[in-house]
Amino acid sequence: MNLEQQTPVQPADYAAIFEVAMSEFLARYPQDGMYVPIHALLQCGGKRIRPAMVLAAAEASGGSVEAAMPAALAVELFHNFTLLHDDIMDEAPMRRGQPTAYAAWGRDAAILSGDALHAMACEALIEAPASQLRPLLSRFHRTAIEVCEGQQLDMQFESSPDAGPGAVTPVDYIEMIRLKTAVLLAASLSMGAISAAAPPHVVDELYAFGQHLGLAFQLQDDLLDAFGDPERTGKRVGGDILADKKTYLRIHAFVADPQLASRAPLAGDSAQKVTFFCTAFLRLKSVEALEAAIAQEASQASDALRKISEALPGPDRALSFLTNLAENIATRTT
Repeated sequence: MNLEQQTPVQPADYAAIFEVAMSEFLARYPQDGMYVPIHALLQCGGKRIRPAMVLAAAEASGGSVEAAMPAALAVELFHNFTLLHDDIMDEAPMRRGQPTAYAAWGRDAAILSGDALHAMACEALIEAPASQLRPLLSRFHRTAIEVCEGQQLDMQFESSPDAGPGAVTPVDYIEMIRLKTAVLLAASLSMGAISAAAPPHVVDELYAFGQHLGLAFQLQDDLLDAFGDPERTGKRVGGDILADKKTYLRIHAFVADPQLASRAPLAGDSAQKVTFFCTAFLRLKSVEALEAAIAQEASQASDALRKISEALPGPDRALSFLTNLAENIATRTT
């Protein structure tokens, strides 16, 4: 990295740069018909962490925000497409404090808007630098397929038994969240590097960094759901427990004690059910196993970034942003 002193760029700064470009891009499309749910979803918030990662990775690799913006737009539009279709599959009524497209306009309209949003992501990406377009398209579409594979596994796990033949293992779960969540974070970083024409080893290490980062983040979500402070997380404690979701904690606990379900309170007894499983997670050392998995993924993320940090030609602010992503995982409480 160069030694020039620069003001650190926070996630909000990259997000602000991105929001301007997003507004300009969305202005190309009508405000009526199938575009109404799209505008509503994209204008109701979101952290924009994925496009920020694209832009930071591009700068760190010696490229420009401008050259990486098509990739940043594609990643964020695709991410929101997955949210729109997830809400349909989950029949979810709310998203970011607002009615979902599914709830407000119905299933058919939400499907159509989601399909259009995916196509808009492709339209954004084809404006990337011509010399990098082929590898960008390859990474983007491979990631899209993998995210769908992860969603399919998540759906499959819903009907899998907690114990016995066909039960989901911790290894199965890690693979599911890798596909469903981590690969898009990894793709965001690698597409930023590709936009900057970075060497293959830089692209690969940034992808590894993002993948381990995404795994650590999703695993910590499991921990926060069961043991987080609702005042800080904004979520009900034990929501995944009450929904009988296959989380790392639940899967590990049933591996350690296959008879756990026979002693669990009925689903309707919510307070007792959450207490029962949280106590079991502690007793069976499932929490320890999860914390160890989080620490391992966070460490591997830091190692991947460290391998290339000295070789990155971009401004210090971009590397600081990427480094902070890894450091914040260990202390995240929301």
